[in-house]
Amino acid sequence: MAPSSSRPLALVTGGRRGIGRAIAARLAETGFDLALTDLQADETIAEDLRVHGAGVLLVASDLADLAEHERTIEAVVDRFGRIDCLVNNAGIASPVRGDLLALSAADFDRVIAVNLRGTLFFTQAVARRMLELGESGGHDRSIITISSANAEMATVERGDYSISKAGLSMLTKLFALRLADAGIAVFEVRPGLIRTDMTTVVRERYARMIADGVVPLGRWGEAGDVADVVAGLASGAFRFATGSVIAADGGLAIPRF
Repeated sequence: MAPSSSRPLALVTGGRRGIGRAIAARLAETGFDLALTDLQADETIAEDLRVHGAGVLLVASDLADLAEHERTIEAVVDRFGRIDCLVNNAGIASPVRGDLLALSAADFDRVIAVNLRGTLFFTQAVARRMLELGESGGHDRSIITISSANAEMATVERGDYSISKAGLSMLTKLFALRLADAGIAVFEVRPGLIRTDMTTVVRERYARMIADGVVPLGRWGEAGDVADVVAGLASGAFRFATGSVIAADGGLAIPRF
């Protein structure tokens, strides 16, 4: 195990692009070292993060492959000697947007395998290691899961995705209860209409909806908006709010009539 850095360590899944990349950059700016997982490693990300003085480790891994979880965690602990914050960001969109009555078992299984099953068991493995390592350096510890407004708001043409995100909401509650006595705060962040690669295929449709007032703040969300929320939670400033849900959606999910 490498000597522990004076900076806290954040492990961000799906950190190569979009919201995950923005989260990594924001955490680097606020004083974290970073371990990023994704299907591919992108050295340009590491270069960007090191500008902020962050130590960086990139691990190529598939979240859906449970057999890779321990290898990933070992690589992180060997490099940094600690895990202070886990950001569960990795996820995939519905392979097919369409009629719920036509949803295939194969597409459902694929989405659940990454978004819910993979996240659940990776969180379990990381939580075990965090408990084993114990507190170090006086840093706050947290687990932050990026779900979606679809955890509560149903989108019929994305049933598989919506179900997976609803499951992440319960995951947050369960881990918040299990880890409370260890002082590990657990949060759920629900982005709304965020301008990323994942929303490219519906960009025009969502732009019209925003223009029609579906988002009270009147604009697209940006990856940086979500990153700012995560950085605040990871800072330890909200340690008495464990189990909480934070909507990063510009008011999208507020019930209206």
